[in-house]
Amino acid sequence: MVSMPTVSKLRPTSQTPISILSAVFDSDLHFYTGFPTGHVKEPQVSQIGMGIYLSTPKTEKFSEDGENGRVRYGLSSMQGWRATMEDAHAAYPDLDTSTSFFGVYDGHGGKVVAKFCAKYLHRQVLKNEAYAAGDIGTSVQKSFFRMDEMMRGQRGWRELAVLGDKINKFTGMIEGLIWSPRSSEGNDQADDWAFEEGPHSDFTGPTSGSTACVAILRNNQLVVANAGDSRCVISRKGQAYNLSRDHKPDLELEKERILKAGGFIHAGRVNGSLNLARAIGDMEFKQNKFLPAEKQIVTACPDINTVELCDDDEFIVLACDGIWDCMSSQQVVDYVHEQLVSESKLSVVCERVLDRCLAPTTAGGEGCDNMTMIIVQFVQLKKPLQSAGSADERPSPTEEAGTGSDSKAGESEPK
Repeated sequence: MVSMPTVSKLRPTSQTPISILSAVFDSDLHFYTGFPTGHVKEPQVSQIGMGIYLSTPKTEKFSEDGENGRVRYGLSSMQGWRATMEDAHAAYPDLDTSTSFFGVYDGHGGKVVAKFCAKYLHRQVLKNEAYAAGDIGTSVQKSFFRMDEMMRGQRGWRELAVLGDKINKFTGMIEGLIWSPRSSEGNDQADDWAFEEGPHSDFTGPTSGSTACVAILRNNQLVVANAGDSRCVISRKGQAYNLSRDHKPDLELEKERILKAGGFIHAGRVNGSLNLARAIGDMEFKQNKFLPAEKQIVTACPDINTVELCDDDEFIVLACDGIWDCMSSQQVVDYVHEQLVSESKLSVVCERVLDRCLAPTTAGGEGCDNMTMIIVQFVQLKKPLQSAGSADERPSPTEEAGTGSDSKAGESEPK
């Protein structure tokens, strides 16, 4: 049984150059992604530690703004020093007539799982029967698990291939024409994810993975679901409060599950390779047929935090660890406050945070990751921003917040 939300209180936060070839083996799907580039000049990359970096960062940004009667949002993403862009995001201010959905997905080992989540996770939230009954927490929790299920088999392989690069996409489309079921054929899935026969029917899912941190707003209720080390932070009267917890392998709760499932932790990494304890995808860590999904070495089970918003709540920030490795939750909230005094466009504020976090060189590691950030400002609660007061002037939040596991998502630092 998946544990259901419990009640807790929010707590305040305290080189060697090689040339790129596009014919590289895709560890996500186990086939080649393209062809040699011949005489086309490609960027230079270098490998430092665990990362592969470009000789100069890609600082072009994808940015977006939007609003409705409930929220204003702005977002920005940037590849930076990384050789590939593996982040994805979702922003749906009108998921339905009364609900807004925002999510950041930080891929590892490839981009396809992050892109898959950005395309399908919010759709699954809508389709789940718990959502229709008003239980957003249960619907989003089940949707995280559903991502892993949907990425298996012929249909999963084909969908991931279409989201991949070059020949992957072509192959996926061709197999879709050959193997996808016709509309007249039966469908045994309530969410319309039809089973397909085909050469990849035994595909167990991608070896790459992604974090997922999503925020769903309905009226004055905010539901945050997180698996991995992306993070959601709320600004309440200038004070930063973490609404998610970074799932690192050394956390006691994560370590206990990993060891019980037959895994181990070496140098802060699951089985010596993955520096996350929870993620969508990463199916090689989810092969114990005697354990349920939430007890596998790595699990997609999200922590669920539900908060009743009040007049002191100003905005939330959703971002991948490319931001949080460089700035603390409070530093980000303070910086956003400073910028909003003179800048009303939220995507511009996000862009400035990305530029601030970008490292001048790859020597240190921090500031060299892909970066994605979303600011969501509460319109119905919005008031003129003031500088954050002293610690004794700030409120001590007592809103109820639940989690999808036994960890306390509101704590600033894992203990």
